[in-house]
Amino acid sequence: MHNQKENIIEIKQIIKSFVDGDKVTTVLKGIDLEIKRGEFVAIMGRSGAGKSTLLYQISLLDHATSGEIWVDGINVTAMHEDERVSFRLKELGYVFQDYALLPDLTARENVSVPLIMQGYDIAEAYQIAEKTLVRVGLGHRVNNLPAKLSGGEQQRVSIARAIAHNPKILFADEPTANLDSESSGMILKIFQELNAEGQTIVMVTHEDEYGDATDRVVFLKDGQISNER
Repeated sequence: MHNQKENIIEIKQIIKSFVDGDKVTTVLKGIDLEIKRGEFVAIMGRSGAGKSTLLYQISLLDHATSGEIWVDGINVTAMHEDERVSFRLKELGYVFQDYALLPDLTARENVSVPLIMQGYDIAEAYQIAEKTLVRVGLGHRVNNLPAKLSGGEQQRVSIARAIAHNPKILFADEPTANLDSESSGMILKIFQELNAEGQTIVMVTHEDEYGDATDRVVFLKDGQISNER
């Protein structure tokens, strides 16, 4: 069992500004946040509060203007770009609201892509992909192209792709935004099951009831943490 007290993410005074000509917009205004190993955290707040921007900083998809981010004891803000790419590929998993699947590849092939990029041979990657698709309830859809899958099924393929390599942290940005309530409920249930097995999950959502399903909700307001529950 993991030591529940140990922080897997530590964010220290993160500031993120965007520059457009002479105009500087500061979206994140000095955020401090700690997330424990095995925790399921929701980031909530109004549109424009900085939720996705914060997720993109923590998950190494973007560079903060200043501050430090530590992931599993490593200062990722100090990494070179090639180190960041490798760290993202091996240690992190991502689920986006638009699924981001490759349309010409089957479910199995989509899930295999990151594994093959990590050096698995194709046969092994396919085996892991199939096992992971079974885990998200899509064992009967391994050969389907995304166009032949419902939105909820496509999102489950993207979850399988995100977790196939056992990432240290799973990041999800509005994973249910384009789904009906039944599919959304299914996605949330998969997240809860993964979390029960020890997976650390950080999820941006605007749905109150999904926040209730997590261990902790961090509320953002105007680029700062306003409160937690």
